[in-house]
Amino acid sequence: MAHFSSSRDLCPLVKNILLLDSEGKRVAVKYYSDDWPTNSAKLAFEKSVFTKTLKTNARTEAEIAMFENNIVIYKFVQDLHFFVTGSDDDNELILASVLQGFFDAVALILRNNVDKNEALENLDLILLCIDEIVDGGMILETDASTIAGKVASHSIDAAAPLSEQTLTQALATAREHITRSLLT
Repeated sequence: MAHFSSSRDLCPLVKNILLLDSEGKRVAVKYYSDDWPTNSAKLAFEKSVFTKTLKTNARTEAEIAMFENNIVIYKFVQDLHFFVTGSDDDNELILASVLQGFFDAVALILRNNVDKNEALENLDLILLCIDEIVDGGMILETDASTIAGKVASHSIDAAAPLSEQTLTQALATAREHITRSLLT
């Protein structure tokens, strides 16, 4: 009798993607699993995983930890902590590629100025970035330039009139014009 693998065996499911600040507070989070059915359970998980990983040095490369029967892949930059969680039987290399794709796409979107203030100013783009990477737990894309390109295509072009831009986009456009005029 032939054994056919399910799509679950071929592609791990992401349980959550977390972006926390240096105090363990939420910046952007998205859950795809019912493992944490209530908001308080989600907050407790975030606090626990943050506390467990706080003393590690995950600034140069992503680190892997087993936590409550889950694989947690994480990386820190400036005052932001990036996490991707999967089941304990998932392939950690695939989960690591999700984390790296998320991290690199955020760096592209924020023009390598990856810190909490910049992330909060561009929260809409970061949430779009998460949506481009994972949908319902299924991994859609891990290439950072593709993710950033899709996010950019969702946002209004910088050449659009200011009346058609969001406040964040208008401020970013104004900041770029001022910076250019000061440098010339």
